[in-house]
Amino acid sequence: MKIALWQTTPDDDIGNSLKRLAAAVEAAVRAQADLLVSPEMFIGGYNIGETAVRKHSEVYEDVKRQLCDLAAHHKIALIIGLPAPHGTLPFNSCIAIDEMGIQQALYHKTHLYGDVDRKQFSPGAMLSPIFELGGWQIGLAICYDIEFPEVARDLALRGADLIITPTANMAPFDSVATRLVPARAEENAVYVAYCNYLGTEGAFHYNGLSCLCGPDGKDLVRAGVDDIGLFFGTLTRDALQTARGKQCHLRDRRPDLYGKSE
Repeated sequence: MKIALWQTTPDDDIGNSLKRLAAAVEAAVRAQADLLVSPEMFIGGYNIGETAVRKHSEVYEDVKRQLCDLAAHHKIALIIGLPAPHGTLPFNSCIAIDEMGIQQALYHKTHLYGDVDRKQFSPGAMLSPIFELGGWQIGLAICYDIEFPEVARDLALRGADLIITPTANMAPFDSVATRLVPARAEENAVYVAYCNYLGTEGAFHYNGLSCLCGPDGKDLVRAGVDDIGLFFGTLTRDALQTARGKQCHLRDRRPDLYGKSE
């Protein structure tokens, strides 16, 4: 599977977001990518305030329809960040759509980061399902979620080959992309795709560093802090099986010792 990570700037206009996404999809298809991943909350922006997020969530069904049509038209799978309606505060979500334009998963961010998340969003009630794209078993995380080792471990134990993480990470937290994401991949023998913004949005200065880390924890592709565009990486079964033959953390776990304290 060839993945296109779209490291780009945020956009608070839904119509413009969709137009920009369509152009990125066309470029990804020309490069023969099987899947395109956007940053967190790409449709309409992330750090835009409670009122704007709620308003954007009200057109979720129409946006979903357009995303499904886009995937089906170009025969490419999509994982896109967007708000989904929920009571007073929407969910911070990402949707997975296969190359036929069929929704395979909708995940709501479970670990909310700081005042921005908590003022704008409701927390999701469960971790991502494991679903299939192109014969690969995939789980989702959003930004702060991947910083919790329990999230990646749970997805790996349920059979994930790849954890895809749309994010809106900002300076000075470069170590998330450069240290934690590779660690999540290596300690679980899974691929981890991490797709971030660059540029500014309100008080946030996004730090790029989108990457695809192999199941040995090594970078297969790594964008810089100021790089913009599509960054491609390819998953292989051989690399996955080799890593799982060497990495024994999942096999050597002692769950009888864990969870003894709060």
